[in-house]
Amino acid sequence: MATARRLDEVVPGVLVATAARYTTTSTVVTGFGAGGCLLVDPALTTDELAGLAAALADRGLRAVAAFTTHPHWDHLLWHPALGEEVPRWATARAAGSMRRKNTELRAEAGEHATGPSWPGAFAALPDDATHLPWEGPPARVVRHEGHAPGHAALVVAGALVAGDMLSDLEIPLLDLDAVDPVEDYATGLDRLAEVLRGPDVRVLVPGHGHPAGREEALDRLAADRRYLEALAAGRSIGPEQDPRLADPWLHGEHERQAAAVLVR
Repeated sequence: MATARRLDEVVPGVLVATAARYTTTSTVVTGFGAGGCLLVDPALTTDELAGLAAALADRGLRAVAAFTTHPHWDHLLWHPALGEEVPRWATARAAGSMRRKNTELRAEAGEHATGPSWPGAFAALPDDATHLPWEGPPARVVRHEGHAPGHAALVVAGALVAGDMLSDLEIPLLDLDAVDPVEDYATGLDRLAEVLRGPDVRVLVPGHGHPAGREEALDRLAADRRYLEALAAGRSIGPEQDPRLADPWLHGEHERQAAAVLVR
């Protein structure tokens, strides 16, 4: 039997589990009634997914809906213990990207893409949908193209569930296949800034890293803007300017991004 994972309540009705790998978060939103809940980006290993299901069961919760913020493999996984018939949504562009790149995504996921852990088709949200079609707390969809095609954050129950944005651990990671990846990311930050300055958000939940209150979230957003400005200007930037670059993998990603931006 799977060991139940720890769930931390970051605001009433919003619970977060953090995976060991990549400090990947899974978000649970309660309030559907009869123990129903929404899952956002369940992750990451088979044992952790089973442990997430066990944690829900311990609390008398069951998944009635799910959402993936963007089409990268570590945000697409599932487990039959979470439910066999749960509707799983993504933006139309994200769902299309998943279909086109299914083989590539499975290869990137490796052992985590075995059997029922790998998703079938996601339900595509219409482009004019402003909220998820579930009967729990209103979940507003904030679309942008930063980081990945069809990326979307959710604003729900006082939380901004931001996908792979506004991390305390990761620099902005661009979609280098986009026509203008820096501008796309900057636009994404603008949309998230508008949300953070509004009345509906008390806490940020990034896809990788640690939840934060509004002021810290705005500090992270400012740091991301400084990083983008330096990248676009071709200025040298290292751990002294952005401590996140002390991580060797992130430093390598920064070098790759800097080279790609330079030739555009």
